[in-house]
Amino acid sequence: MGTNPVLKVGDEAPDFTLDSDDAGEVSLSDLRGQKVVLYFYPKDMTPGCTTQACDFRDNMDTFEDKGFKVLGVSPDPVERHEKFRDKHDLNFTLLADPDHQVAEAYGVWREKKNYGKTYTGIVRSTFFIDEEGKIAEIQDNVRAKGHVDRLLRDSV
Repeated sequence: MGTNPVLKVGDEAPDFTLDSDDAGEVSLSDLRGQKVVLYFYPKDMTPGCTTQACDFRDNMDTFEDKGFKVLGVSPDPVERHEKFRDKHDLNFTLLADPDHQVAEAYGVWREKKNYGKTYTGIVRSTFFIDEEGKIAEIQDNVRAKGHVDRLLRDSV
């Protein structure tokens, strides 16, 4: 899983307010009293991100039964999130972080390597945030395929 360079379990989750595909603005502080699965992914409409989003969609009943609200975050704009949601019948909220301030606050906007090229972008990571707004678990630098199954088996 790797380690997150910015946050650790027990830390206060950085608050944010972002535009969403389905609910106007969403603020983390408004979700106090609920458990939140906050997952960061690189880009809508790409194979790995689609696999991961559809896995969340297909298991949403389990997350909701356990009291979790699922939020997906990427730098894509709201309009692209809406297309992604509609194309794949996604049943959870997608948040737009176009200037990647939230990704930076959570330590997931980092240097990456792909096919020998180095660039900066989102490192696929998931944060469990408890009802008090504290980070209960961090899964850093995860693989899209099988990630939701591992969350359900190990974390939920």
